[in-house]
Amino acid sequence: MYLAIGILMGIVIGLICILVSYQRQVKDICRQLRFLKEHESNMLITRNIDGGNIAELTELLNDILKERKKEKTDSIRKEQMIADTYTNLSHDIRTPLTSLDGYFQLLEEAKDEEDRKRYLHIIQERIESLKEMLEELFTYTKLQNENYELKMERQNLNHILKETVFSYYDSWRKCKIAPKFEITEEVVFVQGNAQALRRTMQNIIKNGLDHGNKEIEIYLRKNGCVAELMFRNKVSSPKAIDVTRVFERFYKADEARSKNSTGLGLSIAKGFVEKMHGEIHAEVEGEWFGIKIEFGCE
Repeated sequence: MYLAIGILMGIVIGLICILVSYQRQVKDICRQLRFLKEHESNMLITRNIDGGNIAELTELLNDILKERKKEKTDSIRKEQMIADTYTNLSHDIRTPLTSLDGYFQLLEEAKDEEDRKRYLHIIQERIESLKEMLEELFTYTKLQNENYELKMERQNLNHILKETVFSYYDSWRKCKIAPKFEITEEVVFVQGNAQALRRTMQNIIKNGLDHGNKEIEIYLRKNGCVAELMFRNKVSSPKAIDVTRVFERFYKADEARSKNSTGLGLSIAKGFVEKMHGEIHAEVEGEWFGIKIEFGCE
């Protein structure tokens, strides 16, 4: 009888010790969580015991802490990226704004009608340049938002490509460029957004016009169930181009970036292609710099 009571008391005391141990561990975890809530730290939750699901609880809490840390780091990185974008663009925008002020003064002082018309034309060009820069900034900022989605519909890639290329007719003629244009006779349908597809093509073509050597080639081919779109242009310094960085914002292989360029064009093109679940990459082959885009066909 006494033996049974002694064994029972021993079990009770043991359970009480275990309970106290668990209680102390939970209090310690709460203390660590309060500290992490009030302080910036990379510390993770530690434990002294593993039983009673304490180990599982600690691991889950640490996983949550790691995720929150990553989210905060990503948020800071994006904020810094946007801040850097605004800083760089403020420098680019200052140039056309300064020239606008000068041409407005010349317009006020001009007596000759031809001079006035010429100044007005230049002012209009500068205003258009500013509008393009601001639109690029707006688009780039939208694409940085993970929740931003494009309305996807079945698109005729042949039609959109032809329409976009021919819209640059005046630019081709002004630059004395006769682009080589090859497009498959088979109609290629893809899931995409018409406006985003046009904007992507426009940005790549404009990059070729700004930095190419008056030789541009554009191809659209269908390889099985994949639509392949290639833009190529000859460049004077192919070795200076880092194909791993051409889609970075403000990347330039030399210091001759167009005064009308924000440096965001190819970054925006990449953002649109990825939002439409396509793939885009750059390559250098001999004197040719190329950008290849691939979409799954319908």
